[in-house]
Amino acid sequence: MNLDEFEKTCHPLQRPLLVISGSRGCLTCGYLSMEAFERNGDAAAIVKGVDNYQDMLIAEVRAVSSRGQALGVEPGMSGAQALERFR
Repeated sequence: MNLDEFEKTCHPLQRPLLVISGSRGCLTCGYLSMEAFERNGDAAAIVKGVDNYQDMLIAEVRAVSSRGQALGVEPGMSGAQALERFR
């Protein structure tokens, strides 16, 4: 998957804090809180155990906000599949 059209953010912590954002939602690592996405009404999906953007694409989505579910994202799909819906 080509990530050129997505905004990518990486904060180098013990494990990197990673976010890939599309125009409709974002894919994040486990550092971020699903509760915050829900409270703010944002479309988001969380993957865990990732160290880089490529890991995020193949990782299994573990949690999805209700707005993300409305876009067709479901737990168990790959990060790449989630990003296609957040494009």
